[in-house]
Amino acid sequence: MTEIKEVQKSEKLEELVVQGMQEKKAFDIVVMDLRSISNAVAEYFVICSGNSDNQLDAIADSVEEAVYKSLRIDPWHKEGRENKEWILLDYANVVVHIFRKDRREFYTLEKLWGDATVTQIAD
Repeated sequence: MTEIKEVQKSEKLEELVVQGMQEKKAFDIVVMDLRSISNAVAEYFVICSGNSDNQLDAIADSVEEAVYKSLRIDPWHKEGRENKEWILLDYANVVVHIFRKDRREFYTLEKLWGDATVTQIAD
């Protein structure tokens, strides 16, 4: 029963992250399901792009707000707010990647985790 609740919590968290991204007009939103990959660092990666420093900050704030309002949890770890190229919000089972467009093209996380099930979210 506990395992089912954890799966449901991860799925709900992933959905809330996407909603937070959409609220601030993030684009190229992708959900990568890593659950079938052995030794994966998380169950889901949720990746999006933004066009400016302000938009990246707004997306990150929106994601944190959406998750906290519904689940009352904060990210376990955060990185990247200073350089505004790649903001990472780590919720343990769900890791959020908010990229400036050119940085996303450079790092190509989707290719690094090519075995994952990838779902493109419509803009």
